[in-house]
Amino acid sequence: MMLYLQTIVIVRPAKVEDEYGNERDDWGEAATRIPVSGVNVQPNGGSTEDTEDKQVTVTGWRLYTPRGMDIDLRETDRVEAWGTTMQVLGKVARWPAPGGGVHHVEADLQEVG
Repeated sequence: MMLYLQTIVIVRPAKVEDEYGNERDDWGEAATRIPVSGVNVQPNGGSTEDTEDKQVTVTGWRLYTPRGMDIDLRETDRVEAWGTTMQVLGKVARWPAPGGGVHHVEADLQEVG
């Protein structure tokens, strides 16, 4: 359990309507913030640089939960940790436990900055 000492905040956008009647995500004060303790976030795949339009560094991360821990994380959420914001990439993997339930959760995250 020594690996699972990190705390994150799951950020889920509020749905708002713009001036044209289209629904959009609001990541500001209206967003739902869900603190989660006891997870592990590690670098995944290093960093890459995109220099075509502007200087941008993209860093990959991987979130893991300990055995038996499920968290309310969706592919449309963002994750905050260490003063940075990361996007969830793709589906959140909920690995089944023998006999039912969730063994653990894994999710790829991407920090752009």
